[in-house]
Amino acid sequence: MANSSMQDIKRRVKSVTNIEHITNAMKLVSAAKLRRAKTTFERTGEYLHFVTESIEDIFNNNADVPGKYLAGNREIKTTCYIVITSNRGLCGSFNSNVIKQADAEIKADPERPEIVAIGSRGRDYFRKAGYDICSEYMLPPENISFIETHDISVPVLEDYAAGKIDEVVMIHTSFVSTLEQRVKTVRLLPFEIKRNLDMMPLEKQVDYEPSTEEVFNYLVPKYVEIMIYSAIVESATCEHAARRMAMENATDNANNMIADLTLFYNRARQAAITSEITEIVSGADALK
Repeated sequence: MANSSMQDIKRRVKSVTNIEHITNAMKLVSAAKLRRAKTTFERTGEYLHFVTESIEDIFNNNADVPGKYLAGNREIKTTCYIVITSNRGLCGSFNSNVIKQADAEIKADPERPEIVAIGSRGRDYFRKAGYDICSEYMLPPENISFIETHDISVPVLEDYAAGKIDEVVMIHTSFVSTLEQRVKTVRLLPFEIKRNLDMMPLEKQVDYEPSTEEVFNYLVPKYVEIMIYSAIVESATCEHAARRMAMENATDNANNMIADLTLFYNRARQAAITSEITEIVSGADALK
């Protein structure tokens, strides 16, 4: 009976040890992917700042700015939600936090919204919940290039220009640190640029060719594209950080479990040896 129990413990130790090897390997892989994704995210932030600064310069130095992309130009009826999740699990509460916030905002929307799902986890949830997925993109976030982001943003911009949607909201995970990520909601369109009253007026008048409206209409789609791409890259960075942390916790838990099982095995082995010694002594006493 004791031997059977000890064999079960040894099998469990072996099984947990194999799991520990897998989780530790996944932690190392996620750490390597995190470094690459973080570098890409930082470079993307520089380009996003350049585009945003260009739009603000036009807005602050020109009165003739087209209003179709600006807040207050239309009544908000139909909203398009761009929800960014991952295609895989084993990353803690990364996906569930995004889905939870997106679900709460969508349920609070009085009109039936459109959903653009980036990542299979969000798509599967909202499809199961009965929502219409107008478009979906299932490539791993770190594999989506800026060119592919163009394919995501163009249909959304066309629907906005045609009046099918009146607002574009993006929900994704923002990177605070390697140990902390937060779900973030960003309204892409219509956007509100606050006039910078502290900004010094330009000494010379800047002429935009062929016109301010044409330049603005060119920059706004680029702004939406880079915002979506930046969010995808940032979400991938957060996913790898969350998975690295989850796998590190799983590895630590496995090591603790191995230590507890080893201690339990040693106690069972000691009890078995003590029982055998007692039987030998008892037998010797009986022979006397």
